[in-house]
Amino acid sequence: MKNYNRTLLAAAFIAALGVTGCGSDGSDGAAGEPGTPGTPGTPGTPGTPAGSVVTTVDNAYDFNLTLAPTDIVVVGADPFSLKFTVTGKGTGGVDVPYSGLDKVALYVMSQSANATDTGAPMLWTNHALANDFGSSMYCTLTGTAAARGGAVVDACTLVEDEANPGTYTGTWAHDGNAPVVLASGDANDLARVFIRAYDVVMADGTSVSDKILSTPVDFIPATGELAVSAKDSVSNAACIKCHSPMEGYADTDMRIANIGAHHNYQKVENCVACHNPAYAGGQDDPEKGFNANFNAMIHTIHAGHHIADSLTGEAKEMFGEIGFPSELNECTACHDNGQQWNENIYAEACVSCHVDVDLATGVNHRGIVPASDAVCSGCHGSGSLSPSEAHNVGVRAMATDSIVFAVSNVTYAEDAVDVSGVMQDQMSITFDVSIDGQPIADGFDFGPYANYDEIKTGTVDADGTYFVGTSLNLTGVVSAGGKLVVTKVANFNVVGQSIAITPRFSVCADEKAKLIKCVNTVGEDQYAVEYIAVTMDTAYWNLVNADGSGANIARQSVPSMVSADEAKCSTCHTSLGIAKHYGNERFDQCMGCHNNTWGGSYHGTVEYKTDAVDADGVPVFAIVEGLTYSNRDLMTVSHRFHSGLWDDNRGFPAIHLNSDMETEGYPAVATQCSACHKEDVGIFAADGGLTSGKRSIAVDAAGTKFVSPVAESCRSCHTKASALTHFENNGAYVEGSPASIANLPVESCATCHAEGKAYGVDKVHSGAAH
Repeated sequence: MKNYNRTLLAAAFIAALGVTGCGSDGSDGAAGEPGTPGTPGTPGTPGTPAGSVVTTVDNAYDFNLTLAPTDIVVVGADPFSLKFTVTGKGTGGVDVPYSGLDKVALYVMSQSANATDTGAPMLWTNHALANDFGSSMYCTLTGTAAARGGAVVDACTLVEDEANPGTYTGTWAHDGNAPVVLASGDANDLARVFIRAYDVVMADGTSVSDKILSTPVDFIPATGELAVSAKDSVSNAACIKCHSPMEGYADTDMRIANIGAHHNYQKVENCVACHNPAYAGGQDDPEKGFNANFNAMIHTIHAGHHIADSLTGEAKEMFGEIGFPSELNECTACHDNGQQWNENIYAEACVSCHVDVDLATGVNHRGIVPASDAVCSGCHGSGSLSPSEAHNVGVRAMATDSIVFAVSNVTYAEDAVDVSGVMQDQMSITFDVSIDGQPIADGFDFGPYANYDEIKTGTVDADGTYFVGTSLNLTGVVSAGGKLVVTKVANFNVVGQSIAITPRFSVCADEKAKLIKCVNTVGEDQYAVEYIAVTMDTAYWNLVNADGSGANIARQSVPSMVSADEAKCSTCHTSLGIAKHYGNERFDQCMGCHNNTWGGSYHGTVEYKTDAVDADGVPVFAIVEGLTYSNRDLMTVSHRFHSGLWDDNRGFPAIHLNSDMETEGYPAVATQCSACHKEDVGIFAADGGLTSGKRSIAVDAAGTKFVSPVAESCRSCHTKASALTHFENNGAYVEGSPASIANLPVESCATCHAEGKAYGVDKVHSGAAH
């Protein structure tokens, strides 16, 4: 066979040579006459091109269900009808029709003006609930469906258009009209419709993990025109600030990634389908303890542990441990979509936070018993009792910006003062101080107004490493000439070094952002808004030079060496000063305590919430045996706290482990590093170490024992013994087996886990899997 093929090839080659040799000059011959056209073939039957229809999707966001208002009848006497299209991702990521959908649930509601003097001016009505049919209506191929609990219920009949795959219609074949049609509804009221799809699978046959929900459509049934709700005062973007965005969806279709209830209904617009006046009430029921109407319920949930002592029943059990990460009275942390929250005053929204107010008796309402919600605006519609004023919106930022400290001079003398026969050092720091833009008045002492009054000094090495030093206190220091001069005699031992000067300084202010004494005088009608951080940039001073120039700068002040993002922290906390309460607004202020050279921890053990309660019904916590932490490093402490690996000697930790060792209380997606970290600064440097240059973390107060920084950060979540073994096998020194030198070798973690690697943190911790 081989020889035969070679013979054919040779013959073909010779024939080709022969052709090129024809003619006297090697040119082509004259063209022949055109042949007789052949008989046209019979046209084939049109088919569906390969890949133009899909029956599976890889992700929920690849499933795109589109509703057109003109294809929906849900108001009035006309028969129910529904039409929608569905696409999925085909070959090359192209949107193609999705075929084979066999079950959906339809949610329909209307927004109408409140005709009574109780409640919000605009109200949602769920059509199915109004018709006593539940919260939604199924559509299936058979016209019946198994509801929760197993009962078979009537459903609309779902049909896919054979000629147009991916196009579906729904009709009602049972007695009467479909339960999602509101016969008494006004066709000029805004209607909202969205669909949940079921039984959507990936190519391997397993279900897509997220709920499959269409984008809600708001429209006017009478005209078919799209509309905008006048009631929605909280955007999805506001929730996402803490609860993370769902990956893969367009910016115009923002969805909330991590809502625990009902396994995530993704949008505020979805939640109100059920949490509307039809479910209102229950706050006075001791077994339930909360009002399920959305506005009231959300207030009670987020007030959580602030009002836990006043909660009962389900509310106490479900909400009593929730800690709000921003200021609870900062209404605009959530209300970012209009002024409805400030202009529409009604009891239901107020008492859901002010749970100790009884409007029927006037208790905790100055004895006032309002006749109806219509009179509330008489006191609360404007002025000091309006929500925007009474809730001190923005007071922390106002107070923070009103007081400004800046270091203008430092003097230092080694062994300058004889203290009981021992020569000690003396340091004086001069601050220029202004309040509301004016130099501080002579004779002012911050002491009575300060929650914390420390100014911390530490040294900084040439590589940017910060070492804890000695603190100076402001109490008793009196201003003069717009300045405060703070002097302390101690064993500083920093001659010839660079120092960093950081604040641990916060003050108390009233609702007008004015300074008040932190301890109120009995009988005074005032209260303190505590922990107002004072604006003070971290100052660096080279003690070799009189003007402080040429100082080393700590890595926490170098943006390219910091992979976490203060701005992202503030999206959830409003400011870091709220998160820590000590007056620290930036990482380079936090470093005064939270650094890699000062070992030890006030929260060295880890607690978890058992299933037991004490005699007062308070959850019992127990220690996780064999799991300890011995450092204050900001990176690892932040990871630990947000993953719940904590003990709290000052009360209940808002983020904690439950009895199944699962984290509770952290609002974001735990694996979404981008919730805190920068997009443009990687975690790993080119040499495999951290971008910060940090090579060790001290685990004893003397600074003589050290662990490896990458492994210790990972151990803030990965706590199993197998993980510890993995860290050690890859060159790490870990808790319990520390090194005695600070300049540790770089672990090999980056080999697999650096950005861009197969198991890089940017992939395995992207937050994409919910």
